[in-house]
Amino acid sequence: MSETKSNPIILYDGVCGLCNRLVQFILKRDKQDYFRFASLQSAWSSTLLQRHNLDPHDLDTVYVVVDYALATQRLLARSDAILFLLKELGGIWKLAAVGKFLPRTLRDAIYKLVARNRYRVFGKYESCMLPEPQHRAKFLE
Repeated sequence: MSETKSNPIILYDGVCGLCNRLVQFILKRDKQDYFRFASLQSAWSSTLLQRHNLDPHDLDTVYVVVDYALATQRLLARSDAILFLLKELGGIWKLAAVGKFLPRTLRDAIYKLVARNRYRVFGKYESCMLPEPQHRAKFLE
């Protein structure tokens, strides 16, 4: 687990079609092998969220764990998490940083609207998707 200390960890709904597409999007563009992943349904994520006094059963939020296992560890949620991911991917995706100029309440309201409808629009799997062999080391638990 020590390899994840400086790598942001994305906590995502493992049965959500949209969330799985986000993971695939990041894997395809993560040329520096920077990001790690854990499904919200995992015991690892549940323990981490409880330590931050968050409901581990709330699957409507994507989180990014920054500085895992360091004194500076923090969780980014909803639109802050998405903007962080896009910025860290670099290239053209950095332009998403302009989203920071919108008030968080507005950004999160849009995020919550998408989250509420994601299963209906993007589908839902019966179980968490298994990563391809070349990416398995990036997934915790």
